[in-house]
Amino acid sequence: MRLALVAISSLLLCACSLRLPVEPYPGPASESSEAASASTETVEVWMHGDGYHTGLVFDYPWLVESGYIAPEALGTPRWVVVSWGNTDAYSAEGISGPHKWMQVLFTPTDSVMELIPINYQVPAVLPDQQIWRAEFPAHLGPRLAHFLNQCQVIDESGKPVVVRQSSWGKGVQLEGRYNYFIPRVCNIWSAQAIESLGGKIEVSRATTAKSLAKQLEKPENGFVLVHDGLAKD
Repeated sequence: MRLALVAISSLLLCACSLRLPVEPYPGPASESSEAASASTETVEVWMHGDGYHTGLVFDYPWLVESGYIAPEALGTPRWVVVSWGNTDAYSAEGISGPHKWMQVLFTPTDSVMELIPINYQVPAVLPDQQIWRAEFPAHLGPRLAHFLNQCQVIDESGKPVVVRQSSWGKGVQLEGRYNYFIPRVCNIWSAQAIESLGGKIEVSRATTAKSLAKQLEKPENGFVLVHDGLAKD
């Protein structure tokens, strides 16, 4: 009975706070003439997924120029792979034991945002993943940077708090500002990041990788599946 009550309470909590509670972008709602004139400049944005988990890949120089507060450890890569999730799941030890699984499944838990620098095109780095690609107006970068800055904890020196090294590659995991819980999973984070760039996403229907991909492939969002590393031979 107690377990059932915990599960019900958790579901009610999730229903009320599925979205990451970021503050709206403080800039003007409409484009300035300068932004409008620069609207022809575009940048590539990629999403990768393994059937359950999704993450995004951004042009790193563009992201930093747009105002993203980056950790010093990344250097100056061409791209950065970014994803979000439960801190234990991202650790080397992973989630073990029924107690930890119950915490992750039914209670809010600490999160991390993982950043991994890469210098090759995404399909070459993530050959076993599904890869989608789209282009967005470059002048919308500050809106994405504003979203990402709110997803990480900033220390007294004005830099993101590094929790540990990344689960692969030569990146880092940053302390997340918001709790992870089901159904506020990595796909919700990915959906809101794309939404910050003007993507037309119904976030409440983006809890799974498949449901998010289905929305991104709509004409108004323009994502195209360019590599299917999950396809059976």
